[in-house]
Amino acid sequence: MNEFHNPVLLSESVSALKIKKDGVYVDVTFGGGGHSKEILKKLNKNGKLIVFDQDKQAILENKILDERIIVMNTNFRYLKNCLTSISINKIDGIIADLGVSSFQINTKRGFSFNSDLELDMRMNQSSSLSALEVLNEYDKENLSRILKEHADFNNSKKLAERIVSYRRKKDIQNSNDILNIFEGCFYVPKKNQFFARIFQAIRIEVNDELNALKDLLKASLNLLNPSGRLVVISYHSIEDRIVKTFMKYGHFEAFVKKDFFGNQFHPFTLINKKPILPSSEEMNSNNRSRSAKMRVAEVNKLSNMQFDDV
Repeated sequence: MNEFHNPVLLSESVSALKIKKDGVYVDVTFGGGGHSKEILKKLNKNGKLIVFDQDKQAILENKILDERIIVMNTNFRYLKNCLTSISINKIDGIIADLGVSSFQINTKRGFSFNSDLELDMRMNQSSSLSALEVLNEYDKENLSRILKEHADFNNSKKLAERIVSYRRKKDIQNSNDILNIFEGCFYVPKKNQFFARIFQAIRIEVNDELNALKDLLKASLNLLNPSGRLVVISYHSIEDRIVKTFMKYGHFEAFVKKDFFGNQFHPFTLINKKPILPSSEEMNSNNRSRSAKMRVAEVNKLSNMQFDDV
């Protein structure tokens, strides 16, 4: 694998798509192109692959040249509109490898607490909201919200107060500021896990990742052909809960919807009831894979129920 990207669960995820040689597939997290390259190997000359990445720099670094591939430099939340713009209304599979890519971690945008860099965290460099604005301008209530909703911190109010107290003395600028803010807030052996969650919460807010994921999942129901596959690799429990709930119920609340006649709404068949995890060999060779969970669902024959409000 190259240094640009080491794809997680590569063979497992591409195999899970159950690729038809002349099918139409979408890789919504193009990144280093690892999953896309494997998909292209399984397509014939009539097959098609549409890829999405909101990070323009990542696309420029990725040098896959193939007449079967169409590149979309935008957020995958706009999947449906983008496919409509190129006259594609139905597809056979979607793969999503969520979270921050290896390439983005290696850029100087402050995605990691291991390097003292200015806190940016924008995946799309054209976006107006950066980590600096979140940390220096959000009030205590909103800071508490993101720490709770995006990283499951039970003491989010106390952590938010630390941020507010620190910035009264000086602006928050870089990764070391975050380390200083939360000095003494963690059990020392859990230091890396603690700060990974802090950075995760900020990054998710900056990039509106959870809402983008929900938009993608909702679009998948209208776009996937019957027997089409949805393959999602997530890296933290919040994303995984959203994906698990949607695949089981077809929406984001844990109950079965029914139509006027009492017919139950089960849009997917779960291919694996439990998430697929990387092998111990992969976890040892690729640190990013350690927290990965992959879920796979196949679209059932769709009923007349409308999906726009799921």
